[in-house]
Parts: sequence; C-alpha cells; structure tokens
Amino acid sequence: MELEQQHISVFKSLRRVGLRNRLRRLDWIVLLLAMATPMVLYAQVAGIQTEAANWPTYNRDLAGTRFSPLTQINTENVGSLRQVWTYPLGRNRTTGDLGGGSQFTPLVIDGVMYLAGADHIVALESETGEEIWRFNLREETPSRRGLAYWPGDGEYSPMVLITADQRLLAIIPEEESSTARAMPVAYLGAPVIFENLLLVGSNTPPGSVRAFDVRSGSEVWVFNSTPGPGEVGHDTWENDAWQDQPNLFHWAFSLTVDEERGLVFAAFESAGPGDYYGGDRPGDNLFSDSIVALDVRTGERRWHYQTIHHDIWDFDLPAPPGLLDVEIDGELVPILALAGKTGYLYILNRQTGEPVFGIEERPVPQSNAPGEQSAPTQPIPVRPPPIAKVDFSPEDIVTAEDTTEEHARYCRRIYEENGEFTNNGPFTPYGYHEPGSEVSSTIIFPGSIGGANWGGTAADPTLGYIFVNTMDEGSFGWIEEVPGYPGYYERNSIHGPLSRFWWNETDRDSGGSALSGGEDAWPCNKPPWGSLVAINAATGDIAWKVPLGITEELPADRQRTGRLGMGGPIATAGGLVFIGATNDRRFRAFDSRTGEELWVARLEMSAFAVPITYQGRDSKQYVAVVAAAASALDDPSPDEAQKLVVFSLP
Repeated sequence: MELEQQHISVFKSLRRVGLRNRLRRLDWIVLLLAMATPMVLYAQVAGIQTEAANWPTYNRDLAGTRFSPLTQINTENVGSLRQVWTYPLGRNRTTGDLGGGSQFTPLVIDGVMYLAGADHIVALESETGEEIWRFNLREETPSRRGLAYWPGDGEYSPMVLITADQRLLAIIPEEESSTARAMPVAYLGAPVIFENLLLVGSNTPPGSVRAFDVRSGSEVWVFNSTPGPGEVGHDTWENDAWQDQPNLFHWAFSLTVDEERGLVFAAFESAGPGDYYGGDRPGDNLFSDSIVALDVRTGERRWHYQTIHHDIWDFDLPAPPGLLDVEIDGELVPILALAGKTGYLYILNRQTGEPVFGIEERPVPQSNAPGEQSAPTQPIPVRPPPIAKVDFSPEDIVTAEDTTEEHARYCRRIYEENGEFTNNGPFTPYGYHEPGSEVSSTIIFPGSIGGANWGGTAADPTLGYIFVNTMDEGSFGWIEEVPGYPGYYERNSIHGPLSRFWWNETDRDSGGSALSGGEDAWPCNKPPWGSLVAINAATGDIAWKVPLGITEELPADRQRTGRLGMGGPIATAGGLVFIGATNDRRFRAFDSRTGEELWVARLEMSAFAVPITYQGRDSKQYVAVVAAAASALDDPSPDEAQKLVVFSLP
C-alpha cells in the first residue's frame, strides 16, 4: 500500500527523504497493519518487557560480555531445544568470497527482532518470524554483520541504524520514513550507540574510529589510527611511511564501551601496504595492532597498548575487547580481555592499560628479507598461556591414526615439497627466497586467520570466565621480490601467495590454497583444529578447553577433530555457552562451568555469526543464529539455505 508522505526532523543537515520519494528508491513497505490502526505497529513497544528479555546491541551490552541473564533454557533442559522458525535472508553478494556470506547478529527489543537480509532491513515478530515491516534497498547493500537501535529521547523518535558501505541509514519506524548520510569512510560492522553518540569503525582509508550525533547526523569526533606530526606515535614511522597509509582500519564488527569510565576501545589492524613485508614502513607503526582507549565523548586518546610491533604476519586485531570486573587478590579489578589472531589472550587493566598478569617483551626470530627491519621483541603474555598453537615441529604433522592414510600422505608430501618447513617459534617471519634457489618455505602458527578471529569473546560475570573459540591452522610460504618490480616484495609459495597447510592443493599461478578448499580442506597438523576455551579471569589460567566441531567422515573414535570457522560465543545465566562458528554445519551449547557439550543441532549451512538469546512476549526464551556461511571454508549451498534459524524449548 502507498502511505502518506512524512518529512522527518532528524539529520537536519542532510537531504530529507519523504516516504513517497523513498518508495521509488528504497521501497518502505509496512506489513500486517493498516493506516487506520497505526498503533498496531508499536503495540509491542508498550508491552511489558524487562531489560533481561532483550538483545539490544551487537554484543548485548556495551561491555561486550554477550551475557544474558535469562535462565529458562539451562543445563538441565537445553537438550530439548528444537527449531521453531526460520527467516530467509536471500543471497548475499559476498557468497563464495574468501570470507563470504551473512555474518549478521540481529537485535531484539521489546519483542521485535531487527535483522538485515541481502537487500533489505526487516522487523519481525520475535516469537514467529512474521514480518512487521520491511525496508528494501535497490541500489545499496546493507551491512551483513549488524545494526543498531536508538530508543529516542522524547523529542526524537526511535531509530534503526545500519551502514551500507559508505552510507549511514536511519530508519524511523514510528514516522514510516528514513534518511541517510554519507560517511567519510565505509564501515561494514555494527554501529554502537552510547548516549546520543553513534560510534563506527572503518573499512576504507583513512583508518579511524568516529562518532556521530545520532539526532543531527553531524560528526562529533574522529580518531585517526595513523598519527601525524606532533602526535603520539608519529615517531614509530620512519621514512615518512605514515603518509597515505592504506590500512590500520578498525574493521572489527563492533566496539566496546566502559560506561562508568567513559571509554571506548578501538582495535586496529596491521599496517600496510604489504601484510607480510614491512621494509617500506620501518618502525613499530603505531597504532597498528593496538588497543586504543578513547574518551567516548571527545575521541581523545587516554592510553594504548600495541600487541604486535611492526606486523609482518597479517595478525590484525580482529575484535574489540570484552570488559569484565573480577576480584584478584581481594581487589576488584576492571579488566579487558582481547583475543588475537596471534594465539594469545591479552588481559589488561582497562583503566590504565597495564597488563594484569604480566606481558613480557621477548626476543623473537628476525627477518632475512632485504630491507626488512623486523622488531627484535614482541609482547607475549605470561598468563594466560597460548589459547592456540603458536609453533610447529615435524611431529605435529597429522598421521593416518589421526585421520586417514590419504590425508596423512598428502600432508607429508606437501611438507617435503616445501623444503621441510622452517619454524623457530612464535612470531617466526616468512623467510626470503632468492630467485632460482631451492624451495625453502616458512610455516607460521597461527596462520593469518588465527588463533582467534572476529568472533571475539563472551564472558560470564558470575563465574568470572572468558570464552573464546580458536583455530589451529598454519600458513606457509616465503618472501620474494616481485618479478619486474625491483625493490618490491610479496609473499608467495609453490601453491600461490595465500597458502595454508591443509588438504587443498593449488599451483603457484593460483591465488593460493587459502582461497578454496571448503569443508574438506582438513588441516595437516594434528587435531584439534578448532577449540572452545574458557579462561578464569581472576587467575589467568585456562579453566577448560575442548574440541569445537567434528569431522563426520572419519570413524566415530576420531571425529572430535575440532573444525575451522568464524563467529563467536555467547553466555547465559542458565549456565550455557552457545556457539556456531564451525564449518561442520552445527550449532552447539556447552556447560559454561565444565565445557561439556550438552546440545547440538545440524544446520543447512554453517553459522559464521554471533548468536543471540531473548525472551519473547509469550514469555518463552529463544536462541537464534544466522546460518549463512558461504566462504572459502565452506562447500557451496543453495542460495535459499541462507537464513536465520531460531530455537526454543517445547
């Protein structure tokens, strides 16, 4: 139906978009109600819902705990969970890419679920999945990762906010209208709202974090991750390499905020232009691979901690830290826990940036690539111990007793054909390969996808546990001079530039074995290949660690191999950790205290997303996850299989 045009009063400095105009470009469609009864749309907002029932932001709370106080689903009954409804998302445009498919985490506020599909944003009845309204985009693609909800302030109406590449869209359901503004950079993650500020990261240059006034759309502050002359960190860039820096994005899918201290925590990626060669950017390269605490209201830097000096491994910081208060030696300590691709978990005092359990600058192997000046030391936590594999020896190669004779034979051959890999421990750099010389490859653990990746951490404040999923996979190759371009260097191998030590053989002229392989690309190191880890935040010890995922093609006694995958966990007061994040097409629940797997559901596609849990207006607790992984880690699936899947008790 066509609805009456309504002008909006927010984002005043931008082009106002009335409903009728938007019908031509973005198609605002209201379902399940008539204009004669406009209050039907917002009956749920006036319903009796407690804060505990909601999942109001990407990480549920600004601290990033992903902890729900709901207890209806618990360790005693979780085994009875069953699928109750699904919602099709449509074919995401990234399907088949290296990290393709929807990774969306929906929100639920007062019984309404907010979700983005391939080409639309939608509000759903959280108990049934029935559409309340749909907002179609014809020319833009909404974020495939998350959105934000602002409840309004009495003067301004509530808004649903989502990025679409370099545009920020604001949907105002009460007024059945919308508006948009261009951002200086693109951001593909979920905006975060603190008070009346909307916080976003960056996926295009310049690397930055910035805040907008959610009511006016104006930019309030920006923090640029590459320090200029006179700024803290500028002296870590030699040869003017800071200029035109193409990287240092905060591409992590969200940000976390310490509301009490007024701090927002940005997590920046590695420097460029080369991920594996830094001879053209000598120095430690702040604020690459750094956690930076910013005043959330002004953007001023309060402190920073660099986890990797002069990154030549593409380790990045893929997720913001989780925030937790824990009692240590009788004192309540405000900590942050930052999981990295490096295979380490960094636990810092979030007020000061100081390590809680010690982090030592340890000597590391040095690069022999021409012009490279690798850092002589790297910061390595004393506690916790590594949460993923950080070194390699020939004894780590899989055997027939671990998997199959065919798999083991392939892995041994790859090892031998690559000159019997070199690895000298954590932060081993890729070795230099002279043109025409014998093959001699370096293997790196973790590889460039981790360790931990963008799924980040969850926490149970009642236990004081931090939960994170990790991968044990290796990348291999060398550094060589680019043919025809003297002085330019890049990573390569006999299997192509981006190669992983797994069951997928490619030739040197390909992009590399990392770009394909799917679910059958079993890693060549001994299992487990993927794990779920619980860390006691009060001691820095690993409370438990269990394989995450199965390889069902193997005999029953070998199937608990763990699997590769993306996504992250959530935790509940019912004593549970829920997680997908494996390329075995499963969604699981674990006992948060012991790590025992209590429930598993098979999915049509793997769930490379952070799940949510909420209470519907029917007083039932639900658990939901987007199962739409379509990356190089996955086998192809029909487009119609990309969907949100929701579970509850009978």
